[in-house]
Amino acid sequence: MTDARNTRIAAAISLVSVLALTATACGDDGSGIAGAKGAEGPGTGKIVFWDENGGVNTEVWKEIIADFEKVEPDIEVQYVGIASTDAQSKYDTAIQGGGLPDVGGVGAAMVAGITAQDALEPLDDRVDASSLKGKLNDAMVESVRSAAGRDEMYTVPISATNGVLYYRTDLFKKAGLGEPDTWDAFYEAAAKLTHRKKNQFGYTIRGGPGSIAQALDVMYGQSGIDSFWDDSGKKTTVNDPKNVAALEKYAGLYRKTTPEADLNNDFTKMVAQFDSGSIAMLNHNLGSYQDHVTSLGGDTFRGIPQPELADGTRVMVSNPVSGLGLLKSSENKAAAWKFIEFAASHASNSKFSESAGLIPANKEAADDPWLDKSETTQLGAEALFSGDTKIVQLPYYLPDWNTLSKADSESGFQKVLLGKTSAKDFLDTFAEDLDEAQAEWKEQQG
Repeated sequence: MTDARNTRIAAAISLVSVLALTATACGDDGSGIAGAKGAEGPGTGKIVFWDENGGVNTEVWKEIIADFEKVEPDIEVQYVGIASTDAQSKYDTAIQGGGLPDVGGVGAAMVAGITAQDALEPLDDRVDASSLKGKLNDAMVESVRSAAGRDEMYTVPISATNGVLYYRTDLFKKAGLGEPDTWDAFYEAAAKLTHRKKNQFGYTIRGGPGSIAQALDVMYGQSGIDSFWDDSGKKTTVNDPKNVAALEKYAGLYRKTTPEADLNNDFTKMVAQFDSGSIAMLNHNLGSYQDHVTSLGGDTFRGIPQPELADGTRVMVSNPVSGLGLLKSSENKAAAWKFIEFAASHASNSKFSESAGLIPANKEAADDPWLDKSETTQLGAEALFSGDTKIVQLPYYLPDWNTLSKADSESGFQKVLLGKTSAKDFLDTFAEDLDEAQAEWKEQQG
């Protein structure tokens, strides 16, 4: 892992140097963004909004824009939908070459990189002076702050997903088992609902793409550790002995209560197996809820938050929070902020979240009746809004986070499943690279 990281770091430094020279040659203010300071503007006129998940949420955003333009007839919002796979590169290109929007959808995985290029406006003062003050979910606010890697808020949270344990109520009822709402009950059910000769398994483990995020959620959920870094902020807790023990127990499910094919399965294959009836339990998030409803209806499965420890403690890792950012280069920040405030308001946030099947960031929206019709979303919202759930903030702000937690680690996790690497050795190596990345990031921050 370390050699690969050093190569990427060297390349990143070279790229930053080239961009800095390009910015200087263009004669801007040195930030790499032409006209980066922008202006408050008249508060009327045209603004441009980039939806970073274009195609998926296009229709609901167009409805919200139409609602906004009725309330603010002197402001026109131009909608631009961008495929989520292209969003990061689209922002990076526009930051260097111009053409940024006034308002942009910015997910947790992107906010650090965009903020590092000084392209986003800090929003704390605007939120405090607006109708949004005190109305946004505290955990989501903390998540977007953490993702930016600074003490300020650079996006207004709109919605979030969360880790969900889906289970087949029909299979549990037939076996006389109660809900797997504790980790002890989860492991008991995984064993009792496995009948290998009948191709029936108690659980499906994610061994393919996306495996690390799920493994971290399960590890911290069982260990009860509620911070990704120790008190010094320099050492990760990922290889704490409690997490090591948790990963050993979790990985021990492979081939005992799970299909062998799980080694390479991504979530689409896992969802298909769960919906076919050959799998009793599945860890995923709210994103697959509608797939289960379509395949199974609402009577043969439930989706509950991650299980609790025996003492009632629930710990979950942060899931990416979607938010809206105000671009610093905007020449009409006053109008752009009006749109952000409207989009995050009770009615608009409720409309968006219901359409997307996600947990709303607005506290009032989280109490709306539509959540009663979507039990899984409702339970997730209750877990986040209760204040009782402990959230481990993942370090999305680290430039190497996506690579470290995916390409550099997924093959190592597969070796743990196969018994070729111990959980301790895997997590110690992961921790070493994380600590190095954290030290480099802190040095860059001064």
